[in-house]
Amino acid sequence: MNQSPWQPITPAKPARAAREPLTRERIVDTALHLLVEQGYEAVSMRKVAQALGTGPASLYAHVANKKELDQLMLDRAAADMKLPDADPERWQDQLKEAMYEVLRVMRAYPGLARAAIGQVPLGEYAMLSTERMLAILKAGGVPDQAAAWAVDLIPLFITATAFEESVQGAADFAPEDLEGFVEQLRSYFGSLDPARFPLTIALAGAMTTGASGDERFDFGARVIIAGLASMVPETDA
Repeated sequence: MNQSPWQPITPAKPARAAREPLTRERIVDTALHLLVEQGYEAVSMRKVAQALGTGPASLYAHVANKKELDQLMLDRAAADMKLPDADPERWQDQLKEAMYEVLRVMRAYPGLARAAIGQVPLGEYAMLSTERMLAILKAGGVPDQAAAWAVDLIPLFITATAFEESVQGAADFAPEDLEGFVEQLRSYFGSLDPARFPLTIALAGAMTTGASGDERFDFGARVIIAGLASMVPETDA
């Protein structure tokens, strides 16, 4: 019997989609996504690995540890900062603009302030931000030591502001709850011993008056800048 020339064709197996290679950039992208969506506590090496569909051991080939991951997230955020070129005629305004720009980026990544606490950001973009802020201070004639301390003090102030805002945001107070808390605080101040706390009682209203985050931040920025300006040596006219 002649064999039929027709032979059934075995269906080809579907090609397996190539897995996107694991890179440091993908790890940082994923960590920042978790940071924004779930907060700082969600950013662990294990959870980042889970989000990437791999095991924690795979991450360590690209990122040494959680501390380095924090540094990488901070540096990625610093890359978004647009700080002005130093202008001696506008250095005080520029310093305030720079402070608001850093705060803007911190607010864009809720929880990032927690990663910054206790860290000295040493990434390329973080260092460039420090360099630009130093340039503004030196353009204004701020003495070397004061400028060096200022680029430590200013990020601490901004980080503390952003951290407080992130905590308040996570608490998600209803307006009536916040009003109730302020009223309790004002009442507590009023109940203090007037012989020991006369000024606290007298200023209880001012100390518990609501203000936007920007108003409080602007006050702090003006205090810092005025203090730095007072250190600039006078020049002969």
